[in-house]
Amino acid sequence: MQRFTRQLLLWQLCAAVLMCLLAGLWGHLRWPLAALTGVAAVLLARVALTANNFAIAWRYHSETPPDYRLTILQTCALFLREFYATMWNSSWAMPFKRFGKRDIAHANGLPVLLIHGYGCNSGYWDSLSTVLTRANVTHHAIDLEPILADIDSYVPAIDAAIETLCRDGGRNGERASIVIVAHSMGGLAARAYLRDHGAARVAQLITLGTPHHGTGIANYGAGANSRQMRWSGSAKNGAPSAWLRKLDEGESAAVRARIVSIYSHHDNIISPQTSAHLDGARNLEYQGIGHVALALHPQIQARVLAEIRNASAQTLMTGA
Repeated sequence: MQRFTRQLLLWQLCAAVLMCLLAGLWGHLRWPLAALTGVAAVLLARVALTANNFAIAWRYHSETPPDYRLTILQTCALFLREFYATMWNSSWAMPFKRFGKRDIAHANGLPVLLIHGYGCNSGYWDSLSTVLTRANVTHHAIDLEPILADIDSYVPAIDAAIETLCRDGGRNGERASIVIVAHSMGGLAARAYLRDHGAARVAQLITLGTPHHGTGIANYGAGANSRQMRWSGSAKNGAPSAWLRKLDEGESAAVRARIVSIYSHHDNIISPQTSAHLDGARNLEYQGIGHVALALHPQIQARVLAEIRNASAQTLMTGA
């Protein structure tokens, strides 16, 4: 995925140069204006892509509770923050900031496994990784590959990463438990791990914008994983995929109690937005935050860090 994101950057650069040349040759613009025209053309294409995601999400959107509705200015801020988040991740974090292990010498609390979502890599967590490092939290990130594979195929990689974290985080020969923080599809992959391996090693699973019941935008995606995440029909009368229904049916109340679902009522990828609400889990609702922006938003980062600390304290108290 890192190579692909770098190729995308190269293609965008080539497109900007081409538009610059055309603006100079055909539009008779001088160098500064021609260069600005090339850059503006690429930026406008990226703006259109973000706007298209919001438009598709609107088709399947769930009704926004009155207390979470936005003003026009707040809606504009939502769009701009999401556009910035997509540009930051696709143009910098994912192409150049991919990472695996970030061990802290004198770690505070349980180690954390970070699992990204559809079409991303570990670079997505660069911003949150900075927060965790400053808080002295050991954290590892994995890449879910192949990027278009079925979600179940990611479970072995998650299992291996958890075993490594538990082994390295243990004391006096004991194996520690961990906290999982997962974005979007990563939350479903983590639940698939819990289905197959149980929750003995996972003190808590924190999901960010995970389509627990599917998303309409997955109908336009590619790959087996996208098909597994589909929501068909309207927000009120639709239904999740067979894979999601089976995952839901096989989950115990004890496992659900270890899940914290953080989501936004204005998510532009998970639609209906209430798909991120998971019965039996602790659901934390937010407003005015887009899908990609979730892990970059200071309010969400502070909440995630607080949940990690709470899970660490609870594990210490119970000895679990």
